Amino acid sequence: MRKCVATGEMKPKKELIRIVRSKEGEVSIDLTGKKSGRGAYLSKDKEAVMSAKKKNTLSNHLQVKIDDHLYEELIELIEKEKRLS
Repeated sequence: MRKCVATGEMKPKKELIRIVRSKEGEVSIDLTGKKSGRGAYLSKDKEAVMSAKKKNTLSNHLQVKIDDHLYEELIELIEKEKRLS
């Protein structure tokens, strides 16, 4: 079980998306869940992503500025997954 940084809900790891900050300060989406670095989990939910963006939750948790492009990428990933299921 992992905790979504946006909603505070505890969910199984498979229901969350991991975002990682590497030692170099690069932020990326970790689809494998195995990349090294500081990680934060977000629910696979558009509202959770928008909430994290609005409140700067990811930015605060990973201690680095998050580019808007990452949030767009997360939303695309969530929508793509919903279409496939």
